[in-house]
Amino acid sequence: MSGRHNNKLPNNLPQLQNLIKRDPQSYVDEFLQQYRHYQSNVQIFKLQPDKPNKELADLVMFLAQVSHCYLQHLSNFPQELSELLMSHHTVLEHDLRMTFCKSLILLRNKDLIDPAGLLELFFELLRCHDKLLRKTLYTHIVADIKNINAKHKNNKVNTTLQNFMYTMLRDSNPIAAKISLDVMGELYKRNIWNDAKTVNVITTACFSKVTKIVVAGLKFFLGKDEDEKNESDSDSEAKGPSVRDLKVRYSTGKKTSKNKKKMEKAMKVLKKHKKKRKVEVFNFSAIHLIHDPQDFSEKLLKQLEDSKERFEVKIMMMELISRLVGIHELFLFNYYPFIQRFIQPHQREVTKILLCAAQASHQLVPPEVIEPVIMTIANNFVTDRNSGEVMTVGINAIKELTARCPLAITEDLLQDLAQYKLHKDKNVMMSARGLIQLFRSLNPQMLHKRDRGRPTEASAEAKIKDYGELEAKDYIPGAEVLEVEEEKKDGEEDGDGWESASISDDDEDGEWVDVHHSSDEDTKEVAEKLQSMPVEERKAKAAAVSGSRLLTQDDFKKIRLVQLAKEVNAAPGKGQKRKNVDIDDEDDNRGELLTLRNIEKLHKKPKADKETRLATAMAGRTDRKDFVKKHTKLNPHASTSNREKRKTKNFMMMRHSQNVRTKGKRSFREKQLALRDALLKRKKQYK
Repeated sequence: MSGRHNNKLPNNLPQLQNLIKRDPQSYVDEFLQQYRHYQSNVQIFKLQPDKPNKELADLVMFLAQVSHCYLQHLSNFPQELSELLMSHHTVLEHDLRMTFCKSLILLRNKDLIDPAGLLELFFELLRCHDKLLRKTLYTHIVADIKNINAKHKNNKVNTTLQNFMYTMLRDSNPIAAKISLDVMGELYKRNIWNDAKTVNVITTACFSKVTKIVVAGLKFFLGKDEDEKNESDSDSEAKGPSVRDLKVRYSTGKKTSKNKKKMEKAMKVLKKHKKKRKVEVFNFSAIHLIHDPQDFSEKLLKQLEDSKERFEVKIMMMELISRLVGIHELFLFNYYPFIQRFIQPHQREVTKILLCAAQASHQLVPPEVIEPVIMTIANNFVTDRNSGEVMTVGINAIKELTARCPLAITEDLLQDLAQYKLHKDKNVMMSARGLIQLFRSLNPQMLHKRDRGRPTEASAEAKIKDYGELEAKDYIPGAEVLEVEEEKKDGEEDGDGWESASISDDDEDGEWVDVHHSSDEDTKEVAEKLQSMPVEERKAKAAAVSGSRLLTQDDFKKIRLVQLAKEVNAAPGKGQKRKNVDIDDEDDNRGELLTLRNIEKLHKKPKADKETRLATAMAGRTDRKDFVKKHTKLNPHASTSNREKRKTKNFMMMRHSQNVRTKGKRSFREKQLALRDALLKRKKQYK
């Protein structure tokens, strides 16, 4: 009976909560008693809202847990709790405020409260000076908006929240504004709010007076968030065997060449399937969704010129402006003289500045605007008084600038830079050769005659385009190869029909039939036929093929192979350049964005200085103690033995001993035996 006296239902809220969830109708009276208790505690709380109230916190959590069981009685409970938080959130005790928020999150998870009003309340609570609360609210806001848009986009809620966030970004409280920006960035990253409205709201953050908000906005557009690289969403995890699984499977059996080939084939299949499953990610699509990139870049440049922020923030602004100019092909002529001031070898982060200069150049920029930048790089970097690495960086930057704006470099400067192909530094030499190779395809006439190389079909067809000139074609270049191949196949079928039949008859004798077929030879024959055609006939055939049929991926691959072969095959009337060429399936196209690798590319590893070599040597000696024989004593405080003492004893004390006196009088045979014994002894020690 004593155990039953401990069961006091009105005061034992967890037990009452458990019983109500099992049978709500049987415990209505007990619930109403607790509800009246809650109402009286609320009245007391309103008199002193800054005092801690453990009893009220327990009652609020209890009512939130059982709210789905008594919807009629608790219809006003969520609204009342929201009003309490809205009115007193600044003075509430932090534990009680956290309990109120968790109760509202619980009610929202049970779909008993409107999401729009609750999320607006939570955004207001971000102003509180409570880090744990802000973290909890941030997690819930992102998860709730994700769940709202899980099945289909809820445009009504999204529009309301986006408008509210636009006002939050201009809030006087920097913490609330920063978390609002983080929420929008996270939702965009998860492809929930990936529309133009979200992106254009985030653009306003780049002009905030708070540095943290500006940096967060710049990181969003630059795609520099480290969490994005490390985070892997559970929905996108690849299913199926991994590389390790395959290695374990094929390494357990007998190690034969057949098993090795099986494993290689399985690896290829796995790689192929991984490529199929991999979702294409557009890291920089946010820049494409900006409504008015010209106005945005002009405002950013004005802010950059007047900015007194740290140099790192200025570099980020430069990178964003250069990406906007390069991707949207904008006209921002004041940007180039501004960036020109920083192009010095001793400038901090100069490679990033050179990258910005290269990224901001495109074909529509007048050559006279880019030319001073190239001349500055050539004068400050590509001189013999600088080190090889500095010269290499300068030539690489000029190469990237001229690849995007070929008319910006003069013929004299190009020929001067081409002379560095014989420089003693390998990095400078290879960079100069890369520049020569670039202009062999762009405009060979600008190079000196000895640097143009043997002319190929592609270089013979290369045409110098003036500023703003576009070459519009009404056919697919290289499509004539499809018609030539079809003619060849038809000829083979007509000529080889009887021969194929005779081969099938002779096969009964049991002899092997050698069938010689090589795709390289076929490609060579087709290329020779195309070479003998006049240019006008080629264009006519290409136009006929392009307008008469739909081309498949295989057709495009054939066209691409022939177009690439043009860069290898010698021009008509010239000697053959190469016989066999391995052509990759993937084109080496330049992307929209450059990387620091393009500017800092060094063909030879730089020689390490003494400190680096010493650090590497010391790092390799960390585990050396494990491989040394340890002479441990049973008692660490014991003295050394006579044998050990003899090794360190002074020679003057040992010169009259028998061993020392007879050592010099040994015969050759005695010395041999002593050496043998010493070697055998050492061998035993290291076993």
